[in-house]
Amino acid sequence: MTDKSTTDKIPVTVLTGYLGAGKTTLLNRILSEPHGQKYAVIVNEFGEIGIDNDLVVGADEEVFEMNNGCICCTVRGDLIRIIDGLMRRKGKFDAIIVETTGLADPAPVAQTFFVDDAIGAKTKLDAVVTIADAKWLKDRLRDAPEAKNQIAFADVILINKTDLVADADLREVEARIRGLNPYATVHRTQRCAVPLPEVLGRGAFDHHHDHEHGDGHHRHHEHGGLKHYHDEEMQSLSLKSDKPLNPDKFFPWMQELVAKEGPNILRLKGILAFRDDPDRFVLQGVHMMLDGDHQRPWKNGEARESRLVFIGRNLPEETIRQGFEGCMA
Repeated sequence: MTDKSTTDKIPVTVLTGYLGAGKTTLLNRILSEPHGQKYAVIVNEFGEIGIDNDLVVGADEEVFEMNNGCICCTVRGDLIRIIDGLMRRKGKFDAIIVETTGLADPAPVAQTFFVDDAIGAKTKLDAVVTIADAKWLKDRLRDAPEAKNQIAFADVILINKTDLVADADLREVEARIRGLNPYATVHRTQRCAVPLPEVLGRGAFDHHHDHEHGDGHHRHHEHGGLKHYHDEEMQSLSLKSDKPLNPDKFFPWMQELVAKEGPNILRLKGILAFRDDPDRFVLQGVHMMLDGDHQRPWKNGEARESRLVFIGRNLPEETIRQGFEGCMA
């Protein structure tokens, strides 16, 4: 379990993936399993909602209650309005899951949680989960730019329907995914059978960094503190420093960088150690939107280091690295 954040915000999971990859299968599991959690699931209305009618207890206009206490609702356009309505319901819930349409770039959905102050005060983006179809992903990466964005954008990726492909093909699919996004946690699944804590309530930051730290195998690729992977125009860039950062330098630099490079930055994530600050500062961004908050105190014996990860297109690596080095206290 991750530590409770200083704020008790409701975690939001954004669920994405190409048409037919298995999002509805995962949603039906969440809405029917006796997991004892109350989830609010928001489904985009395009395409049929494959929610199993037997699970539904009662429906008022766009909100259905499920037998296991979760609720499900459909979006007709305005995500902010729906979330606002959900937050007013009695007997709140543990988490919100938002499904994007299969053709969508997940960015606008993720950005909703940065844009609206009322929503941002009550919710926080927990993780973006992408479901990839083991058999068709390679074709989709060729012909559908959205599929590439969905992979690059993810914190957690389920390679689903693994039973339909040979081992060698599965390895190749996983290699393609790693090329686009070396930082996501990847699970191989059939019928989206993954323990729900692997996709919900991830506190994507803590896990992401502990994983990378714990296994150590990425570290051999480092070159002057810079890791580099390449997939055509998509890149990821990881920076780290054990020197404390000066917030008066860091924030203006970050604002300027995002203003300039925002359209090319798909995701930005960081855990930062500021000078004279006992707490870890967590930063995340989607394109030009940034959101940051103190998360919890640094623990005794924990390495107080700052890590910053960018995933995007045609990023000016050298400029970013020099800028980051200029922020040291």
